[in-house]
Amino acid sequence: MTLAGRSLVTMDDLSNGEIEAIFSLADEMAAATDKQTRLPKSGGDGGQAGICKGKIMASLFFEPSTRTRLSFEAAMHRLGGNVISVVDAKATSLAKGESISDMARIVGSYADIIVIRHPWEGAAKVVADYAGVPVINAGDGGHQHPTQTLLDLYTIKRERQTIKGLKIALWGDLKYGRTIHSLIFALAKFGANILFCPTPGLEVPQNIIKKLVAEYGGELEVIRGSDGRKKTSSFPLDAIYITPKSPHQLAMMPDLNLEVELKAGVDALYVTRPQKERFADGEAGQIEQNFPVVNKKFLKGEQFKKTLVMHPLPRVDELAYEVDADPRSMYFKQAAWGVPVRMALLTLLLGAKEAEVREEPSAFEPRTDYPVYNRGYAVTCPNPVCVSVQETETKYLKPEFKIVNLEPLTLRCVYCEHGFEPRYVASAEWHEGRLDTRKYHGADSHLVKKIKPENLIIFDSASQAEERGFKPSHYA
Repeated sequence: MTLAGRSLVTMDDLSNGEIEAIFSLADEMAAATDKQTRLPKSGGDGGQAGICKGKIMASLFFEPSTRTRLSFEAAMHRLGGNVISVVDAKATSLAKGESISDMARIVGSYADIIVIRHPWEGAAKVVADYAGVPVINAGDGGHQHPTQTLLDLYTIKRERQTIKGLKIALWGDLKYGRTIHSLIFALAKFGANILFCPTPGLEVPQNIIKKLVAEYGGELEVIRGSDGRKKTSSFPLDAIYITPKSPHQLAMMPDLNLEVELKAGVDALYVTRPQKERFADGEAGQIEQNFPVVNKKFLKGEQFKKTLVMHPLPRVDELAYEVDADPRSMYFKQAAWGVPVRMALLTLLLGAKEAEVREEPSAFEPRTDYPVYNRGYAVTCPNPVCVSVQETETKYLKPEFKIVNLEPLTLRCVYCEHGFEPRYVASAEWHEGRLDTRKYHGADSHLVKKIKPENLIIFDSASQAEERGFKPSHYA
């Protein structure tokens, strides 16, 4: 199996076996760069210098970045390749109103691979669709950051030798943290149990929770105390996701005992900063007052005795500097591992090496074969930062959605993966071109299940339906 010519936009683009193949090559890359970096010694010499000689990587960063941009550029240089870069959208033709697709076509003709960070969710997918070369998503708004997740998993694997069965606590901003959103699905893919510990008001978005439960086969236990949140010691749990023990079988846990669970220890605590740049108006003040700090005192808890303390960085005030000297702190190691992991990824996507992929049976099979709705009119993604609703992109992008549920009717945008429930539907088959039978119905009516996906017409509002000549039925 080859990864050559492929793009990495979300964690769904890689199988477990492919991720393991990237890690295996990353081990070789780490060995090759021991003498030139502060990475832990691995021994041997991977001999990777020059493997991508003559190749050009375009580094397009339209949001601030230190670790991701520099580690990608360092990775390409260590492989013997060259880098061309943009670090300010105002210095590009995007500032003149150029579409992302046009930019992608042009840059794709200059470079062999593109790494992009952009504030619009789904922008990386658009670039991957139009560039004609492999594209790596280095973060698209609050959507996903798959290469950060790769180095997070790599760090856990090196420290614990496995991911399956571990208890990983996600802490802080779980609403806007794109690193969290990628990591959730990856941990579920590898069979970890996830403890959700959000700052109040920054809980995981429901579309991510719904995708997790529907497609990864495990079960989410929402914790509720008298104040709406269960507090065990100093550990504010919001929910726990338990991975399934066998294919298509939910992990049943009606008598889950949190005290017992936590006494067994938390394997990793993944801390995130408040993503202030994505906060809605009025959110910042209240959230900052309630944002918890991880420090020495907090980590004295028995459940944290052997816990890896992780952070994607940068940090602000949520992780005390006094933790840096603690042997449990992993965040600087995480950042360092970013170079060999990204070296491995670049090498495989550019086809400089073949991936040795071994696929093993998994305890889940995420569903991906949903019918697609792409009539291109009447219904749009409600996410205001989705690439598909931006003025410069609507000229060529058609709204496109996966139909992920019928009860209730639920769509998921193919660009930003935002899920939502539309209000009205109609059938292209039933009205047969006759005005007297052009009826629209409520999306919560029983008629939805009777309409074939290829005949389904969806509307955001009654006015949209009526503008197209549809009249309300008894079920509207």
